[in-house]
Amino acid sequence: MRDPLSVRLGGLASNLARIKSFSDNPMHQHIVEDLINESKYFIEWTAPDAELDIQSELIELQLQLARWHNRWEVIWPDPVQRALMAQQVYMWSQKLLKLSGLLR
Repeated sequence: MRDPLSVRLGGLASNLARIKSFSDNPMHQHIVEDLINESKYFIEWTAPDAELDIQSELIELQLQLARWHNRWEVIWPDPVQRALMAQQVYMWSQKLLKLSGLLR
């Protein structure tokens, strides 16, 4: 919470990249589930300090994380759905990294 917004967005992007990475192994189910929950908290702590356009992106991401979490028992055992989730979470990671401004 003490880090600048850009660093917090970068940390969230890193968390999402870890979700993608750990999703490759079916044995990492609980790790990925914990990272999803942690990411939802990161958004809650970060969004109030962000500009409106970034807030809307964070809310959209939080809703997507909640949808994945609600369908977790269906998504995780299915390699196709798990891979789709991993691809989507990677795209979110890249988007947040750009929004953070840390790539400049």
